[in-house]
Amino acid sequence: MGWLKKFLGTESTEAEELAKMDQMYDDEEAYVEEYDPEVIESYRRIAEAGDVEAQHNLGVLYLEGAGAPQDDEEAAKWFRLAAESGDVKSQYNMGAMHFSGKGVPRDYEEAIKWFRLAAGAGDSLSLHNMGVMYSEGKGVEQDDAEAVRWWRLAAEAGDVHSQFNLGVMYSDGKGVSKNDTEAARWWRSSAEAGYAKSQCALGEMYVNGEGVPQDTEEAIKWYCLAAEGGRFDAANNLGDIYRNGEGVPQDTKEAIKWYRLGAKNGSFVSANNLADMYANGKGVPQDDKEATKWRRRAANNGSSTAQNIMGDMYREGRNVSQNAKTAAKWYEEAANGGVAEAQYKLGLMHESGKGVKQDDRFAYMWFSQAAAQEFEDASEKLEKVKKRMTPEHFAEAKIHARKCRAYIAWLRG
Repeated sequence: MGWLKKFLGTESTEAEELAKMDQMYDDEEAYVEEYDPEVIESYRRIAEAGDVEAQHNLGVLYLEGAGAPQDDEEAAKWFRLAAESGDVKSQYNMGAMHFSGKGVPRDYEEAIKWFRLAAGAGDSLSLHNMGVMYSEGKGVEQDDAEAVRWWRLAAEAGDVHSQFNLGVMYSDGKGVSKNDTEAARWWRSSAEAGYAKSQCALGEMYVNGEGVPQDTEEAIKWYCLAAEGGRFDAANNLGDIYRNGEGVPQDTKEAIKWYRLGAKNGSFVSANNLADMYANGKGVPQDDKEATKWRRRAANNGSSTAQNIMGDMYREGRNVSQNAKTAAKWYEEAANGGVAEAQYKLGLMHESGKGVKQDDRFAYMWFSQAAAQEFEDASEKLEKVKKRMTPEHFAEAKIHARKCRAYIAWLRG
């Protein structure tokens, strides 16, 4: 039995990883090297005669385009026949296809119908996905306690994704009473099976002494395993431990090593930390050029903190050519990420017309966002701008501020 991985387009909204809808069952025996009409015809004859395994395998061939023309609708047709005859793998696949709308209409109620049938036969992926459906309220009423029930069944069957999710639910107290000891127990189960997310979470538990005794050496062990497994937030956490000397002798060179690993693999937090190290000459020779390179990478990868700093750099002409328009661009990115300082500075730019068109309505909009976070002087600026505006412009400014607040809330999830 192989695993046919197909991304079916779901994002976790509750835990860092709630859904594994990106997996479908296949059979390695079904594959043929190239399109072969005789092989397909042979499968089809057997499948049309009611052979469930042939129906499933024919669905695999059409789904993958391996030995047959790729055709999601034809794949769904054969999976459905096999599923209606009780084939658990095909029942799961039908659930996954209805979840994504691949080859069939997207229909969460149909998806859960098929997942439930396969789960009843003990299929661990279906048990897991039943938990996802209840957690996210797709096809059923949202119910954290019911999500926990399904994830527990899958976790007890050895599903590492469900073990991780159970840990999250116990850690957050969702669907169960908050219990850090239980969270650590489930994370340990999947961590010992090599699941990197749980290794990282368990490392955090050892750092903070939550659910387990505080133990920096144990934290480092689990963070190292998680980093080796591709969790580069764990690499950043290791960098922090060595940078700050948390339970180990301070070692800035070791911190640099871990920050660099995280930064090279897309962690904007690590890239920003690495920029700080170069800017301040910690663990490396002081180097403004390297600092700017890593700061820019962090900003481009979505770090609001780095975006705000890039705004400062372009506004001041520090290590880059001074450019008010580019400064405003970076401040806006950071402001949309909720950075009050960037919101305030963007208000100043709209008030003065530096880098952007002078417009008190937009100055008011940004000052209001900063003031809502109690940023120093923002409320005072807000009142001064308000007094300069006509009643019509003030009414427009309030609308802009309200829409901006809603937009930022939407961006931040």
